[in-house]
Amino acid sequence: MSVKQANKSHKIQKVLIIQTAYIGDVILATSLIESIHRYYTEIRIDFLLRKGNELLLEANPHVSELLIWDKSKGNKYKGLVRILKKIRKNKYDLVVNIQRYFSTGLFTAFSGARLKAGFRKNPLSFFYDIRIDHNFDENSNIHEIERNHQLISFLSQENPAKPHLYFSNETLHFIRKYQKIPYVCIAPASVWFTKQFPADKWVKLIDHIKREIHVYLIGSSADQGLCETIREQTRHIRTEVLAGSFNLAQTAAIISKAEVVFVNDSAPLHMASATNAPTCAVFCSTVPAFGFRPLSDKSVIVEYSEPLACRPCGFHGKTHCPETHFKCAKGISINQIKELVNNHVGEVFTK
Repeated sequence: MSVKQANKSHKIQKVLIIQTAYIGDVILATSLIESIHRYYTEIRIDFLLRKGNELLLEANPHVSELLIWDKSKGNKYKGLVRILKKIRKNKYDLVVNIQRYFSTGLFTAFSGARLKAGFRKNPLSFFYDIRIDHNFDENSNIHEIERNHQLISFLSQENPAKPHLYFSNETLHFIRKYQKIPYVCIAPASVWFTKQFPADKWVKLIDHIKREIHVYLIGSSADQGLCETIREQTRHIRTEVLAGSFNLAQTAAIISKAEVVFVNDSAPLHMASATNAPTCAVFCSTVPAFGFRPLSDKSVIVEYSEPLACRPCGFHGKTHCPETHFKCAKGISINQIKELVNNHVGEVFTK
C-alpha cells in the first residue's frame, strides 16, 4: 500500500512508535509524537524503546504507555516475546517502526495492527502496508526528522514538528541549584573517536570562556575520565564535572537553560535541539548533510573550513582516523568557534 492509499479513511485511535536504538534516535523520534499530537489530540500514542532510555519519555504528556525492552545479554529474546505479546494485546491501529533491523521488523510484522509503516530497508518490510525509502544522501540535506515524518505523511502533510523533551517537577527541582549563575554546557565525548573534538581543543576553548560564566562538563559515567582530564588542564576556575552524576533527563534539563551548549555529532546535540538550547555543534569526520544537524533556533555548525577528500570517512565515525592526520578535527581553530558563537549564538567568549 502506498502512502496515498493509506488515507484518513482509516480511523486511527491507537498508535505505537518503535525506536529501540540509542539516545539520540529516541530524542529525534519525539518529533513524530509532537506531529501526531499536534493534529490528532485524541489519538493514543504508545512508544517502544530499549531499557535505559525510558527517562527521556517518562514525563512526556502525549505518551500514554512506554513499552520497555531489556536488550541486555540473556534478556533480549525473552523480552522480545513478552513485548510482542503486549503489542498484540494492545490492538494498535497503526504501528510506526522507525528502525531498519530484523527484531523491530518482527514487532511490526506480527503486531496485528491494521496499518504497519516502516522503512523499506527493514528485512521484514514486505509485511508492511506503508514502505518508505530511507536514504543517506549527503547532497539532499534532508534531516532525520523529515525522513521519519514520511512514515506518517498520510496523517499529516505539514512540516514535521521539532523534537521535544519534557521534564518532571522532580527533575527540574534537582537541577535548580546548578542554575543560579550563567553557565555553558560542554559534552566533550563521543562513542566514536573520529566524531570527538580532541580534548586539548576543548581545554583551549574553555580557557577563552568568560570567567563569570560557569562551565559544566556533561556526559555519562563513561565520560568522567575525559571530563576530569579537561577540567584539570583548563585555567577556567569555574569548570565543574557533572558527567556521571546526572541521569538522562537531568542532563537534558541542565542543557535546556544553558547560555550555549557545545557538542559533537552525538546524543547531547539532539538533547539541545529538543530543548531549543543555543547550540554550537562541532562536526569532525561526519557531515551535517547526513541529516543530524542542530534544530535549535540559535545554532551554529563548526567544521573544517577546507574540503577534505577523506571526509566523511563513514556514517557513524570510526575508532581512529584512517588517514592518521585527523585534520577534520585538529584543523578546526578555536578562533573560528569563538567568532561564530559570539556573533550568532551568545557572547560567552572573551574578545
